[in-house]
Amino acid sequence: MAEGGCYCGSVRYEISGEPINQSICHCRDCQKSSGAASVAWIMLDQDEFSLTTGTLKTIEGQGGAERHFCADCGTGIAYKNANILPGMIDVQTATLDQPDNYIPEMNIQTAEQISWEKVAHEMPSFDRFPPQE
Repeated sequence: MAEGGCYCGSVRYEISGEPINQSICHCRDCQKSSGAASVAWIMLDQDEFSLTTGTLKTIEGQGGAERHFCADCGTGIAYKNANILPGMIDVQTATLDQPDNYIPEMNIQTAEQISWEKVAHEMPSFDRFPPQE
């Protein structure tokens, strides 16, 4: 069992069971809904996800997609699509209290990957911020 929640704490959830898969999605829908270049997800059987605090707001997208998020702070929590993933739910990995326990196994939807993300690991890295000159 693992727990997670949104940025403001209004929404808390728990998951049980083992992920079906763990991925980083690069699709344009994930980019637009999160404001990030990509989003890490764990896919579970829908019955293995439950809210323990709060409620989720739902936005319906194309082709049966549903994005579930905190109505107070906007944190994206989950994704469902009964048309292409019946009975499944994707949970945003970074919303888990211990996201390091869920290591992505693949990149998906790379046809829509932002080009500079392919070389982002080659850029200089800093533990916090670059030194001020």
